[in-house]
Amino acid sequence: MSLILTEEQELLKDSARSFVADNWRIGELRKLRGELDGSGYDADLWQQMAALGWTAIPFPESCGGLGLGYAELGVVLEELGRGLVVSPLLSSVVLGGGALQIGGTEEQQQTLLPGVCDGTRLLALAYQETPRHDPYAIAAQAVQSGSAYRLSGRKVLVLDGAAANLLVVAARTAGAAGDRDGLTLFLVDPTAAGVTVKRNVLLDSRSAANVEFDGVEVSAGAVLGTPGQGADILDEVFNRAAVAVSADMVGGIQQSFDITLEYLKVREQFGAKIGSFQGLKHRAARWFCEVELSKSIVLEALRAIDQNREDRAELASACKARASDAFRLSGKEGIQMHGGMGVTDEADIGFFMKRARVSELLLGDSVFHRNHFGQLRGF
Repeated sequence: MSLILTEEQELLKDSARSFVADNWRIGELRKLRGELDGSGYDADLWQQMAALGWTAIPFPESCGGLGLGYAELGVVLEELGRGLVVSPLLSSVVLGGGALQIGGTEEQQQTLLPGVCDGTRLLALAYQETPRHDPYAIAAQAVQSGSAYRLSGRKVLVLDGAAANLLVVAARTAGAAGDRDGLTLFLVDPTAAGVTVKRNVLLDSRSAANVEFDGVEVSAGAVLGTPGQGADILDEVFNRAAVAVSADMVGGIQQSFDITLEYLKVREQFGAKIGSFQGLKHRAARWFCEVELSKSIVLEALRAIDQNREDRAELASACKARASDAFRLSGKEGIQMHGGMGVTDEADIGFFMKRARVSELLLGDSVFHRNHFGQLRGF
């Protein structure tokens, strides 16, 4: 299959690009980074995105979704990444919504997914407990007490956790931190007794939260999937999320390249446009190759998810590793080719470097995913 968009996907891409151009400015990031209170995103913009159906793309029609796939969601994410748009699309639709779609009962899905699809219900996945992505390094405990569970522990880097009205929490019902077996996912109300949520602003102006659970009572009906087998759900969620993040990163990679290319055409030094310098030409050519290779593997990985291919986990890791390296390169080259002004707050190119640094660590950096790829291949 050719690695090109279908006619319908091209139309969706054009629509998303026009929407971002008309409704978002990168300068909004300067405003968001200074807001320590609030949701951390533009609620009106989010509702407009929901009205366009973007939040419903990967979910079945029976739950209020559009019944499309991650190939279509990836098109939207790429355009949002071009503009560095801040929204809960990744946290609510891909992470939290994905866990619910994969592991939820029919009753849970019918009750909760329609709100995710129309943007009125925000989900967040609370799993990480260590400084870096380590899916099974979970020590939070869920102890069964009669027909309920008591949840205790601490989570970090919960994307949009302060804005969410429902948390999907990974806790251990058996085993020790690092074990794949013994993990269970729970649906938890963030306003419940014993839950403490502290919002943080990340380097790239996106929002994350630290969440503490102190003996939080959770009913057995709030369990997603089979107790003790939550890793089966998490593995698939992380595959999808790694590719979704990569799609967002590709948008940033492309836009930072385009911005810098235009700068090379107009900036003069020593009486000539700096884009005429052979050294910069070579670096720009290498950068262009990285852009195109990243776009291709992201598109292939998105299709692998939709086709439920056996190699989708391998492609997800290969995709995230390449996108992480390419975005880091883009941030570095963009800053260096702009010169000193590139690191000033007035220059937009600096925001792409910041987004690159955060995105490459989300859901595993290139080192993690190369190692994971090797393990999947039996190395």
